Amino acid sequence: MGTPATPGSAADTLRLQVNGQAHDVPAAPGTALLHVLRNDLELNGPKYGCGLGECGACTVLIDGVAARSCVIPVRAAVGREVTTLEGLGSRQCPGPTQQAFIDCQAAQCGYCLNGMIMTVEALLRRNPDPSEQELRNELHHNLCRCGTHVEILQAALRAARLRAQGVRP
Repeated sequence: MGTPATPGSAADTLRLQVNGQAHDVPAAPGTALLHVLRNDLELNGPKYGCGLGECGACTVLIDGVAARSCVIPVRAAVGREVTTLEGLGSRQCPGPTQQAFIDCQAAQCGYCLNGMIMTVEALLRRNPDPSEQELRNELHHNLCRCGTHVEILQAALRAARLRAQGVRP
């Protein structure tokens, strides 16, 4: 089930810190981080959308900053903390951003949600009290094809309120 090596490159064993745990994964250093997360670590939060870093479905946090994992080589994540949707909370105890999206029913097909949630989470970590316009600007480059933009924005605003109230996973 491992990640296929990039043509012309040998697989190495790389140590990744993902969701607070160390993982040794066999992967060619140029392999997309997304493929390692999904194929080797079986983390299904980040999605393969466009493969070009344009849609945001593959967003993860690297050292707390939103990053498009489909265009980041796994070698760039070595020595850094990677957080996926699974690292924000659990089904039984969702993190505040996840809970806000649940409360606001901010999903239709759900494909974009990983990117939306991770983008909002990154913003709230650096700015715990963003304005609606700041949230709109941050989410501007995440694509939602179902049209749940109103609910997503409501969820983002609610996530900021929950974090301000001290709600933690």
